[in-house]
Amino acid sequence: MPVHPIDELRAAVEAAAGDLRNGDPAPKGRLSFERPKKAGFGDYSTNAAMLLAPALGAPPREIAERLGARVTERLGDNVERVEVAGPGFLNLFLADAWYLNAVRDVLAAGDDWGRATPEQPLNVNVEYVSANPTGPMTAASARHAAYGDALARMLELAGHTVSREYYFNNAGGQIDRLGASVRALARHEPVPEDGYKGDYVADLARTIPQAAERSAEDLGAEASRLITEGIRETLHAYRVDFDTYFLEGSLHEGDPSPIDRALHRLRERAHLYESEGALWLRTTEFGDDKDRVLKRSTGAPTYFAADVAYQEDKFRRGFDKAIYVLGADHHGYIARLKAIASSLGEDPERVEVPILQFVHIVEGGEKAKMSKRAGDFVTLTELIERIGVDATRWFMLSRSHDSTIDLDLDLAAKQDPENPVYYVQMMHARIAGIFRRLPEGRVDAAVPADVALNDAERELIRKVLAFPHEVHEAVARRAPHRIASYALELGQAFAAFYRDSPVRDEPDEAVQSFRIGLSVATRRTLAAALTLLGVSAPEQM
Repeated sequence: MPVHPIDELRAAVEAAAGDLRNGDPAPKGRLSFERPKKAGFGDYSTNAAMLLAPALGAPPREIAERLGARVTERLGDNVERVEVAGPGFLNLFLADAWYLNAVRDVLAAGDDWGRATPEQPLNVNVEYVSANPTGPMTAASARHAAYGDALARMLELAGHTVSREYYFNNAGGQIDRLGASVRALARHEPVPEDGYKGDYVADLARTIPQAAERSAEDLGAEASRLITEGIRETLHAYRVDFDTYFLEGSLHEGDPSPIDRALHRLRERAHLYESEGALWLRTTEFGDDKDRVLKRSTGAPTYFAADVAYQEDKFRRGFDKAIYVLGADHHGYIARLKAIASSLGEDPERVEVPILQFVHIVEGGEKAKMSKRAGDFVTLTELIERIGVDATRWFMLSRSHDSTIDLDLDLAAKQDPENPVYYVQMMHARIAGIFRRLPEGRVDAAVPADVALNDAERELIRKVLAFPHEVHEAVARRAPHRIASYALELGQAFAAFYRDSPVRDEPDEAVQSFRIGLSVATRRTLAAALTLLGVSAPEQM
């Protein structure tokens, strides 16, 4: 795997701390190694001395002085100086030689820069979108699709195996109601009160042959199939594809069916009981707010029974982790889905349920009503047509999933630096433009051994080196928005470098070679960050 220069720095500090312990056990507490929040406190800072002080029986500042001497010995020419600050922090000021070596390490990593090898690689199932096949994809689904896809990409870069899954709820009364709605419009009758409205239903009534004469059940199945095809096409245009499209109807098929198989497993574990003629699962034993009905008094399985069978099927397929990406109106499902895992005899920590908040489409400072065809919702297709895939995905991912998004269409459509996605893409294209104007062969110039760096160059290197850590944190927190924030900061750091450090017009060949190498590393990192978000990295704007 690629060498991470910051990991090597941390390892040097840990080894120096080990020298001071002289074989004694490591102290309790987390050793920090991070960028100081204030300028002038070094390139990186550590609290190692404060952790060591109690065991070594000396003041933290004294331990920091001794630790600094050991770190200096280990790092040699890579460190310019060390300073003790505050109650015992050790601040490292790194030499230009370390920065130059760091750029070489990034370049040597190639496309693996940012990739990790976890101690326990997991087989992860990420289920997301899973919108019912009763209508077109909406703006809310656009957030779920971007989030789930970005999360899957990040997990893969972190070294895990990922299966992307879409659960089509293609069974039950909703499909019959869709069919009844289509038939009513085909017969020029009012749509049932509990039916589906919108011009897309009228389109189905015109599209499906002999819709006026067919049964609601038959029409529902056909309409659902056509809507499903449209959903898959829309998502593909949005750069979202799935490894598995799981049909809820399949849980009711076979002898025994997956539902029967799951109920048998629950019965063996003595978690079922009957009341009022219905079959119940004791989910309250596992943190749910109430027990859940699995079979009605009629003998018909509930949606919850399908949820149980679906999760049991995921475990049967060998997934170590099942991630359900759900909307804000499904908050109660967290306890419910974890209770299912426990009742099946599985570790509930194998189930994760990120909850995504709502999306508001804003235009001209007011909530937008863009859709002429759908009535009261904005479709993903309309968003893509209006602002493009890149802007849609960026703005859906630019805020934490537990925060509401106000997607400003006017800002998202702008092609100027005020638009953050345009700005980041412009920085990538600017680097590509620099390379196009260089003499042939110069893009592969080697980083020299000795060049004096300016502040903008050091800051850009530090920002490039932060990428693996940002990926790690984004994966750990299930937070793709961290990658969007990082990409914007990296673009801003490159803009400052571009202002202060000419590349094409630099007369000193050694300096130019270094700046070319740093530009290559920056471009590669920007492209990697954009790829995690599913946003393109253009060569020209």
